[in-house]
Amino acid sequence: MTVPVLQTNFINIIGTPRHQHPMDAIVERACREAALYQELGLDGVLVENMHDVPYLRGSVGPEITAGMARVCSEVRRAVPKLPLGVQILSGANKEALAVAHVSGANFIRAEGYVFSHVADEGWMDACAGELLRYRKSIGAENVLVFTDVKKKHSSHAVTADLSIAEMAEASHFFLSDGVVLTGQATGSPVNCREMREVRDVTATHGIPLIIGSGVTETNVEQYYKCADALIVGSHFKENSHWMNDVDRSHVERFMENLKELNHSLE
Repeated sequence: MTVPVLQTNFINIIGTPRHQHPMDAIVERACREAALYQELGLDGVLVENMHDVPYLRGSVGPEITAGMARVCSEVRRAVPKLPLGVQILSGANKEALAVAHVSGANFIRAEGYVFSHVADEGWMDACAGELLRYRKSIGAENVLVFTDVKKKHSSHAVTADLSIAEMAEASHFFLSDGVVLTGQATGSPVNCREMREVRDVTATHGIPLIIGSGVTETNVEQYYKCADALIVGSHFKENSHWMNDVDRSHVERFMENLKELNHSLE
């Protein structure tokens, strides 16, 4: 299964430093990209406010939550059959859960789920207990929570005595619905040794392993056999840079490689 990150121009949402365009334009672009992904055979979309730099830490204002709710609701109508996910940076996991619940999305991507770390935005505490209690309180148990371990763009010196497998094990113990593994930064490939270690944990417990960064048409084969899902964002953009528009040819070549991999395993 391949899940693209739908990185639309959320720089426009009111209150962010790069706010420029009206919400109607943001919604139109998000729906257009989602329809393109569906047309080219991808298995889902993840809506993320990637362009809202610099990010807030752990929560966002009501204007961001409202804007994301509107975009996700419209994307849900545009691609009603595709699995839909939500991520609100940075670590605004309760807001993401609320948006997913009201918009009909199927999952969220949550950072800072277990253990603490130092991110670009500052110190991030674990949120699992509070987040899952909130999910229960609003009746959103049908929204899956996929959780990052050893989050990218972060320092993990405080947990240097823990292996990546131990972090994944803790995520499962705290009821994660799936583990997301990334490289050190957006677009950076995942360490294959760490991927195998996490895979041992997720396979034991029957939860998915999701590769969350650095997947391209040239390296997808090394992740394909271990991962249950791939989040692809930067590679689908012009010049493979996350800030750019989606490049249809990149998506087409990537999907063609996946088809060839599928055939080779039949």
